[in-house]
Amino acid sequence: MKSDRKQKPIPAHPVPTQREYPDRPIVGVGAVIIHPGRVLLVKRGSPPLLGEWSLPGGVVELGETLRTAAEREAREETGLIVKAGEVLEVLDRIIPGKNQAPQYHYVLIDFLCTVERGELRAGGDAADVRWVTQAELAAFKLEPPALEVIRKAFLAANQRE
Repeated sequence: MKSDRKQKPIPAHPVPTQREYPDRPIVGVGAVIIHPGRVLLVKRGSPPLLGEWSLPGGVVELGETLRTAAEREAREETGLIVKAGEVLEVLDRIIPGKNQAPQYHYVLIDFLCTVERGELRAGGDAADVRWVTQAELAAFKLEPPALEVIRKAFLAANQRE
C-alpha cells in the first residue's frame, strides 16, 4: 500500500541539535576528578552556567563512547589526561526559559575520574580551573546536584584507598 505522505530525505550527516531550546534532550558527561582529597572545579566560560563553578564536562559527540567523552572533555577543559571509571550519577538537567519551555535539557552521566598525567590549565569553554577541598566547596556556590555527586565521589575515592 502506498502512502500519500512524503518522506523526508535522510541527511548524509545528522544536523546537530541546538543546545538552546533543543527539540530533544542532549546527552552530556561530567568528569568528577578526585586527586588527594580535592576535587577539580571549572569556572564556566559559556552558557549554560556562564561564570559559575561546576564540574568539567560537556556534550557527547557522535560516535563517541560516554567514557571517552568524559576523558576528552576533562582534557579540553583542564589539560589533564584522566581515566573515567565508575558511573557516580545519571541525572536530568532541565533549565526553563521563556514561558517555562526547556531552554536547556541535558541528560548527564557523571564519572569518577583519576588523573593519569598532564598539566593543569583552563581550556575549552572553561575560564578557570581550581582544586578544592571538601571544606572549601561552600565558597563556590555549586548547584545541589553537583554537590551530591562530589560527595559520592569523595566516598568512592576513600573506599578505594
